[in-house]
Amino acid sequence: MKEIAKSKQFWTTLLTLVIPIAIQNLLSTAVNSADIIMLGYVGQNELSAVSLANQFAFLLFGILFGLNSGITILAAQYWGKGDTDSVQIVTGIAMKIITAVTAVISLGCLLVPDVLMKIYTDDPVLIALGAQYLRVAAWSYLFWGISNSYESMLRSVERAFSSTVITSCALIVNVILNAVFIFGLLGAPRLGVVGVALATTVSRMTESVLCVVDASKGKLFKIKPRLFLEHHAELFRDFVKYAMPALINDSCWTLAFSTYSIIMGHLSSDIVAANSVATTVRDLFTVLAYALGSGAAVMVGIEIGRKEYRRAKDEGNLFCLISLGIGIITGLIILFSRHYVIGFFTLSETAAGYLDKMLIINSYYIIGQIMNTLIIAGLLRSGGNTRWGMVCDFIDMWLVSVPLGFICAFWLKLPPMWVYFVLCLDEFWKVPFVLRYYRSYKWIQNITR
Repeated sequence: MKEIAKSKQFWTTLLTLVIPIAIQNLLSTAVNSADIIMLGYVGQNELSAVSLANQFAFLLFGILFGLNSGITILAAQYWGKGDTDSVQIVTGIAMKIITAVTAVISLGCLLVPDVLMKIYTDDPVLIALGAQYLRVAAWSYLFWGISNSYESMLRSVERAFSSTVITSCALIVNVILNAVFIFGLLGAPRLGVVGVALATTVSRMTESVLCVVDASKGKLFKIKPRLFLEHHAELFRDFVKYAMPALINDSCWTLAFSTYSIIMGHLSSDIVAANSVATTVRDLFTVLAYALGSGAAVMVGIEIGRKEYRRAKDEGNLFCLISLGIGIITGLIILFSRHYVIGFFTLSETAAGYLDKMLIINSYYIIGQIMNTLIIAGLLRSGGNTRWGMVCDFIDMWLVSVPLGFICAFWLKLPPMWVYFVLCLDEFWKVPFVLRYYRSYKWIQNITR
């Protein structure tokens, strides 16, 4: 590991991957932050409604992340092997599945948005506002699915910079249109929550167009459209074998977090508003850590594809140390900046009090979250091991954290902040088990054909 830590090639490759992904994640999170800040000036109800409505986008993100893990797992190793045709076939498999999934979710948001909002809250004002948002935002999900898969392929073949450029252009469009439609700038009508949804839809369309343009240029290797449509039985079986456990894992994880929102959504609108801000702040401060996880999945996967198993092990150990350091630093930043953060938002006195306590909890929570995410969604998947993380997260969240949350909120009727504290123990239950399995190194496997 010491040899790799001194290797210029390691750090050059890492920075080439991580910096573009970090910028991409930062811009994406910054846009979400801008949405929250802008809607905070419109009203707390608008902020809370969009936060709850976006749970469906959050669930979709989990599905996309899981399916696109199949691209990362297989494409990175095939790229290390030099087989670009298989990279394109695997990406096409993911795109076809994702198109079907996003069509179903979009249809539900278009036809029964009121019913869907009632899952998260019984407040009629929040239900009405959230339904307005979903009817427009539903169109964005189809475009998001396709572009997200293509960008996953770009990162897997070490073209993270191109992926970042595409996403950056689309997100800049999103920010500008948010301001125009929310506040009625440049003569546009003031559309409030509908304006946020419209801006998101237009930006996702822009992103898809840019992906098509990038594909037509054929950088690194020539894109062959027929490979994206081709049915390849063996690669399809491989994709199902490695992507389905990741899909179940990430879907269970996001659904559990969404269930946390259901629990808090039935406590009060103040706790909903505070949680939406706390989540956004946490995401904003951890973009580098998650970029590190994505970079680790690609770099270690490439080494495994090359059958450099010792180097893959040493790189994994170094990534763990770097991730721990980033977790501690970001936690301290959240802790000492929380009073400045609260001042950016227009919240009731009760919601502001909740937010202060939530940020204190998040200052140590992200250390466990960052380490677990790096290992489960990054290092283990680089070797094709997706089943262990699936079982671990299912037990941790659905057999422990979610039941405890419901018991504390609706049976013991604990104060909202105690409920939040209990829910935020989920990452710490599994830390010793995750580290123990990682240290066994059973996850290092070459899965290319």
